[in-house]
Amino acid sequence: MSAPKLRLLPLVAIACAGAALAGGYAYAAGWLTPARLTPEHLVNRLVANGGEHPGYRRNHAKGVCVVGYFDGNGQASSYSSAAVFNQVRTPVIGRFAIPGGNPAIADTSSPVRSLALQFTSANGEQWRTGMNSTPVFVVNTPQAFYENLLAARPDPATGKPDPAKVQGFFKAHPESTAFRQWVKAHPPSSSFANTTFYSINAFQLVDSTGRTQLARWSVVPYTPYDILPPGIAAPNALQEDLSTRLSNGPVHWHLQLQLAQPGDPGNDATIAWPEDRKVVDAGVLTLERLIPQDDGPCRDINFDPTILPRGIKVSDDPLLAARSGAYDDSYNARAREQAALHAK
Repeated sequence: MSAPKLRLLPLVAIACAGAALAGGYAYAAGWLTPARLTPEHLVNRLVANGGEHPGYRRNHAKGVCVVGYFDGNGQASSYSSAAVFNQVRTPVIGRFAIPGGNPAIADTSSPVRSLALQFTSANGEQWRTGMNSTPVFVVNTPQAFYENLLAARPDPATGKPDPAKVQGFFKAHPESTAFRQWVKAHPPSSSFANTTFYSINAFQLVDSTGRTQLARWSVVPYTPYDILPPGIAAPNALQEDLSTRLSNGPVHWHLQLQLAQPGDPGNDATIAWPEDRKVVDAGVLTLERLIPQDDGPCRDINFDPTILPRGIKVSDDPLLAARSGAYDDSYNARAREQAALHAK
């Protein structure tokens, strides 16, 4: 292989990670032109890239369910009236996963990990959030996401993305630089349990008087970060590691809210806010048990990040509506497929 092609290999890996973790960060409401693609068209492209796997999510197909709870400490209640932030314990169902549409792919195939959570408060309200292990996203519009997905599609001749198309995409989208630099500077974590997960998108916190505060959130692990050792061959390495850890006791994260200041963009997921922005520790997330996803409690949850309780609203980030549309289409498709499989 020539030297130029070798230099492009890291770009190919990052492009695949960006397109795959985007998953549902897709088109909604006819934004893409000229064909004005629908969520179904976008999800079909995800299937074309990742292969057909009936009954599974179109992205983050490989995952595992977890259950636990969140103990709010009341410190975020002055910013949001959401019940989950009070000094109460809220049940949580979650799902750890990796990017891609293949449920048989190795856990270590991508540098990115994801965590989706559903909080269900005593008043019946739910808060669903889908987070990734990168603090910024590869693109900031549905159109750019679609172009990223096209650039990362496998070449039929090689089964891998065309390095020239990947390089062309990044050249045309300088907003992807922050994402690429972050991935290069942060080796993959060795465990789900020592990974920080980020909301990436901004949301509006709403207090009891109706005042709003732009914020992003993250869950920061108690377990110190460590890099993934080279040569890990076990296909389920991350799941097995988490299972072992949970057999010895619960694992914990701090839920933290980063508060924007005037001028911080709420509609651009490729831009990280300055590190000096105020951070509020809202409480502790505790995960107690791991359950295979085939029949686990997370299997039938659509982790649409726009399903929010009173006290949290969507921002003007265009990716949020796009995620919602594609998540819904993917959920309905796999629900039909699961029903058909069970009927046989």
